[in-house]
Amino acid sequence: AWTGAATAMVADTSKNAVPSPMVGTAYLAPSPDAKAFIEVGQKVKEGQTLLIIEAMKTMNQIPSPRAGTVTAILIEDAQPVEYGMPLVVIE
Repeated sequence: AWTGAATAMVADTSKNAVPSPMVGTAYLAPSPDAKAFIEVGQKVKEGQTLLIIEAMKTMNQIPSPRAGTVTAILIEDAQPVEYGMPLVVIE
């Protein structure tokens, strides 16, 4: 059964989620053996790189649209992503 709290959390997530600006493959680190750009609980600045999306052999850095705290990373490394798909939640 759905509870009000769960519904509020979902609504909150979509409002604070950073959507994918393109179709491609998302990577959480600059290279396979490098540290991830971000982790849950980390504070980020506006414009800071959250992840990269490879589209047509081009690596596109995805910047944070605002300052805040990363509360969820909604994708796995090397996962295909669709346009508009939520990638990261920043509260």
